Amino acid sequence: MSQDGDGEWEAKLSPVGRKAGPIAHPYRDRASHPPSRAEQDRSRPSGAATPDGVRREKKRKWYSLYDKVFAVQNLQAAWERVRANGGAPGCDGQTVEQFAAQAEANLLQLHEHLRAKQYRPRPVKRVWIPKAGGGKRPLGIPTVRDRIVQQAVLQVLSPIFEPLFSHASHGFRPERGCATALEIVDRALACGYEWVVDADIERFFDSVDHCRVIRLLNEEIADGSVLNLIEAFLKSGVLIGGSEVAATEMGTPQGGPLSPLLANVYLHPLDVALTEGRFGLVRYADDFVIFTKSRERAAEALGVVQTTLADLQLRLHPEKTRVAALDEGFDFLGYHYFRDGEGRRQKVVSRKSRGRFHEAIRQRTKRHAGQKRPRPSRCTAAHLRRNQRVQAMVARVNRYLRGWYGYFHGVRTSWQDHLDDFDRYVRQRLRHAILGRYAKCWWNQLVGNGLLDQIGLFSLTWRQAAYPSGPLPAPPTAGDPGGSRVR
Repeated sequence: MSQDGDGEWEAKLSPVGRKAGPIAHPYRDRASHPPSRAEQDRSRPSGAATPDGVRREKKRKWYSLYDKVFAVQNLQAAWERVRANGGAPGCDGQTVEQFAAQAEANLLQLHEHLRAKQYRPRPVKRVWIPKAGGGKRPLGIPTVRDRIVQQAVLQVLSPIFEPLFSHASHGFRPERGCATALEIVDRALACGYEWVVDADIERFFDSVDHCRVIRLLNEEIADGSVLNLIEAFLKSGVLIGGSEVAATEMGTPQGGPLSPLLANVYLHPLDVALTEGRFGLVRYADDFVIFTKSRERAAEALGVVQTTLADLQLRLHPEKTRVAALDEGFDFLGYHYFRDGEGRRQKVVSRKSRGRFHEAIRQRTKRHAGQKRPRPSRCTAAHLRRNQRVQAMVARVNRYLRGWYGYFHGVRTSWQDHLDDFDRYVRQRLRHAILGRYAKCWWNQLVGNGLLDQIGLFSLTWRQAAYPSGPLPAPPTAGDPGGSRVR
């Protein structure tokens, strides 16, 4: 155990949810189908002589997985998942609805192409989406058929790799996610882990080395057909501008079902290195923070991260990576954690998340083109309930607010008006949409808060009353409550 008490992390904070059990062979019930003789032989330690005269157990690998990938049952389950997720068409222009029109024939064709090893992934269509901090990031959209095959591969590989992944990894895993990651962060701060390595991997998805990720996969699976299929996806290319296809020698495009698993496989050595060093890691895909109880341990953790990432041919962003105390604050998964001037630990919506909230509300409350000043007699609850445009707008806003609050109800702050700021912004935008440019002075009072409540507007502040409020709990220690305070 380390001198600053970081050893308690593994005992008290690391486990979340059910513990992963033994590896289960895909599509086999061990109770009704005992292992074959060949499988038993592969699991036994080798009897060959070793230099030190000690028998060593041969590492177990998975063979003959390719037939599980193209099994009709697996492809059907993959198609159902892809259809439920929806999504835009890829480079061939085929939509999910068009594929569904002849789903049985299309799945049978995929089955035959995969079985004959004639299947070839098509280039992903590149689109650019806005980043929270400004600028844009690329997103790769595979075709529907490629999404189905990727999902089929994922369904075979996930039961193999899931039990091997670290408890510190929360991204895109069964029974884990942002909620479990944030729960660990809250508990870590409550236990006095107030020094943080706030890290950012520079261009992670563009920097994944194809040869290395295949080698990492090959440590557990030995089916060359599956590995070749995954490599074909990685090197399928990117369609740019509708006609030009650019080769992909590095990276894995974000947007396909298989990308999250490959990201977790690629960053698993980082999880292992930090766990073995007894550091408090919380990772969600390529976004992670490390908790310690001293600046020295945090600096040591940062050194471990830099060394491990260098072996993976990755690097930290020099301007977005730092060692910080809770007093300085840090962002993680949309929240901002900090300690206020009175020593209280606060968990609020981050500045980037606030900006995304404002933009989402603006897109849902646009003013009507050529909008004229309404008559006051039309600004009543009865008239606004009959106004189809206003009711559709309120419905769109409410859907977004309920989803947004479903994630951000974990706010813990002593600022009573924190969420009220978001409510005020929503009400202001709705008044502008209803009244046009005249939403000021006494016109503002014409469409008051009570009227917006009557037409069904969702209120974040009222909803928050059902959840715990106040700042995060303090560590159960005596002395100065600001143990990490920067002096």
